[in-house]
Amino acid sequence: MTNQDISNIFREIAQILELRGDNPFRIRAYERAARNIDDLAEKLENISARGELTTIAGVGSDLARKIEEIISKGSLKYYEELKKTTPKGIFLMFQIPGLGPKKIKLFYDKLKIDSVEKLEKSARAGSLSKLEGIKSKTESNILRGIDIFKKSKERILINLALDIAGEFVSKMKGIKEIERLELAGSLRRRKETIKDIDILAISDKPSLVMDKFSKLSLVEQVIAKGVSKASVIAKRSNVQVDLRVLERKSFGSAWLYFTGSKEFNIKLRGLAAKRGYKINEYGVFSAAEGVGVEKSLAGRSEEQIFSLLDMAYIPPELREDRGEIEAALANKLPKLIELANIKGDLHAHSDYSDGENSIEEMAQAAKKLGYEYIGIADHSQSLKIAKGLSVERLYKKIEEIKKIDKKISAIKVLCGSEVDILADGSLDYPDKVLKELDFVIAAIHGGFKQSKAQLTRRIVSACKNKYVSMIAHPTGMLWGVRDAYELDFDEVFRAAKAQNVALEINCHPHRLDLNDIYAMRAREAGVKFCLNADAHIIESLDFMELGLGVARRSWLTKKDVVNCMKLEQLSEWLKK
Repeated sequence: MTNQDISNIFREIAQILELRGDNPFRIRAYERAARNIDDLAEKLENISARGELTTIAGVGSDLARKIEEIISKGSLKYYEELKKTTPKGIFLMFQIPGLGPKKIKLFYDKLKIDSVEKLEKSARAGSLSKLEGIKSKTESNILRGIDIFKKSKERILINLALDIAGEFVSKMKGIKEIERLELAGSLRRRKETIKDIDILAISDKPSLVMDKFSKLSLVEQVIAKGVSKASVIAKRSNVQVDLRVLERKSFGSAWLYFTGSKEFNIKLRGLAAKRGYKINEYGVFSAAEGVGVEKSLAGRSEEQIFSLLDMAYIPPELREDRGEIEAALANKLPKLIELANIKGDLHAHSDYSDGENSIEEMAQAAKKLGYEYIGIADHSQSLKIAKGLSVERLYKKIEEIKKIDKKISAIKVLCGSEVDILADGSLDYPDKVLKELDFVIAAIHGGFKQSKAQLTRRIVSACKNKYVSMIAHPTGMLWGVRDAYELDFDEVFRAAKAQNVALEINCHPHRLDLNDIYAMRAREAGVKFCLNADAHIIESLDFMELGLGVARRSWLTKKDVVNCMKLEQLSEWLKK
């Protein structure tokens, strides 16, 4: 049972209670717990085993007992009873961005709409706008939300994929006939979203391994099972997991092939052909040899294959045919950023705004991670929904951080703010307030439907403010909720480079923004970056590793990332 499975149960309980008009405080309790569980980087099972569930913000003794019941029994009696009162399709409708419980209840009561399919059909037919309070624009927004919903169902977020893959690998390590296990596919390449999970194994008893794999308690359905390959559907997540069992002599070539990408494999096969080789998942062979007499020249390891082709080893994250093969042949691959290079996080929230933990708790958690500094950047005054800080409260926070910074040794606590870029491009605090902060993160949190030119002007204008250090989640993408808005990226990159403003790679799995495509372009334009977990709870600081995957896919080195700087160097950069 993954964290997301459990948070989904709590979220659906809140939805049912809201449809029934239940106590709003009770509803918010389930919503808050679901949100904070989503923000956990550690598995709930491990936290439960230590008896520490109630240390999670928003999880009291009652919800802790419910989590323990889900973990131990695989279900929750209270939830199962509630579900009987609500049509199954209603739960999916709740996942449509912009569609709340009042509209869902209205559509169900008046039009008997109890599924996404019926909702889409009614919206396209104009039936919804015939209801009181529903306009044709609302129908258009619903259709747009349905499109986002459908896209989100085709793939799963990398953190969930890693969680599921980890569960399978953990169970499979108990299969004594398996000599080695490795992840492959887009998960190994650290793509932001994953369609299916690929696992490779070495064993001289493949049939036995196939049988044991297909009978794992994690398996919902067996799609196919052969001598050396099986495909199953994982329970609850509905994601496909493929297992291939290989011989030791061809494991490296298979790992290379099934890691991909498709474009990388095609390019590599073309290079091999020019060198007189044939390369596939079984090994590397001489193209001159006839069928039946082929002898593998390499294949036990990926390194062996790259060496045979006279090229440097290409890290999995780079295998997208974006020039990495040419760079490897010329021995000009960059030394990619590593987690150990990160010296701190400059975008963490506290309970001053919409965070769950105090400033001191966030600082102590960052210290445990070995960071030299932590930046507390709560929301600014206009973002009321996130308890944005008035100027008066901001000054109070500045003073508190000074005290905490003196109190806690071995880590520097910096005071910043995630300041809204308003609709006209101005910032949510005046300069006389901004200058009191150690750093300023500018961000767009509203007006997403403005034109490309307007949105671009807002970000460029923020870059030109001398107190702005970086731009947070630059494209505004929120997975399953909102697509990235359009920007003139060349103009944004020019402004960021000229004004020495870093662009954030937001490491939260629902964002991972900038993505690797835009980050590569920004790097080529000479822009600096900052990797931030955007943590609203101490456990979310661990999301830094997810953003690291984006940074590595973007060819970034530690010199490209400002929070790879030591504190003294960072302080100098912030002053500039």
